[in-house]
Amino acid sequence: MRYQGRIYRPPSEADAYILQATIGCSWNHCTYCDMYRDKEFALRPLEESLEDLDAAADAAGDRIEKLFVADGDALIMPMDHWLPILERARARFPRLRRVSCYAMARNVAGKTDDELRTLREQGLTTLYIGPESGDDVTLKRIAKGDTFEGHVEAARRAHAAGMKLSVIALLGIAPERAEAHAEATARLVTEMDPAYFAALTVTVVPGTPLATLRARGKFEVPAVPALLRELRTMVDLARPTDAVFRTNHASNYLPLGGRLPRDRERIVSVIDAALRGDIPLRDERHRGL
Repeated sequence: MRYQGRIYRPPSEADAYILQATIGCSWNHCTYCDMYRDKEFALRPLEESLEDLDAAADAAGDRIEKLFVADGDALIMPMDHWLPILERARARFPRLRRVSCYAMARNVAGKTDDELRTLREQGLTTLYIGPESGDDVTLKRIAKGDTFEGHVEAARRAHAAGMKLSVIALLGIAPERAEAHAEATARLVTEMDPAYFAALTVTVVPGTPLATLRARGKFEVPAVPALLRELRTMVDLARPTDAVFRTNHASNYLPLGGRLPRDRERIVSVIDAALRGDIPLRDERHRGL
């Protein structure tokens, strides 16, 4: 099992075996992200990926239930990589119940409907998509590379293929458009209708374009109350059919959990209590990426 550079996975994949089938991110322009800036995008040789799956199976194959395929937008892999990987994983991990990866809306657009259905039939069950915002102005400013409608269409096609979606929003990324960002993100979550919805808080990482903007006085992370108000708007207005909601990422000041829309009123009331100062927030020393 071989890994190149830093490896990232969603919090919910903490107990998954991570296969680094791609190196880096094929897009790699998002202004806030440094996760893959030290890597040049490449496909891992298929033989290496299959060898790593075999090594993981020899070590713990009967205990592996979840497989996360890395790096940044592994859905971009061609079918002649995906299908052998999924076949080997099914053969070597008898208890495997979920295969997932990060994806961009443009990655979904790059696959045909038949390809998406085939990937789902062969075991790819969950896509983690981070639009970060539903506001097209903000999406352009952060160089996300996709639009509101592009994300909605990607979600529609992924759902049609039978895949589950986990959608990620980013608090504080648009201080001058906070209300528009929050409201549009709630609309996007409603339209994408994910099974999972998470919110993270923006962190200015050295070496990113966002850090350059802050150094020039053109960006600053909003104060905590403003971040909580964004979160409140997103939770209050989003109407997914039935989504697990989490803010358990280490970047957040207020860890929350529940289901939307079922627990919307309870979650909003907790946010309101935090805004009043009735609930302690995560200490700055305990926050991170």
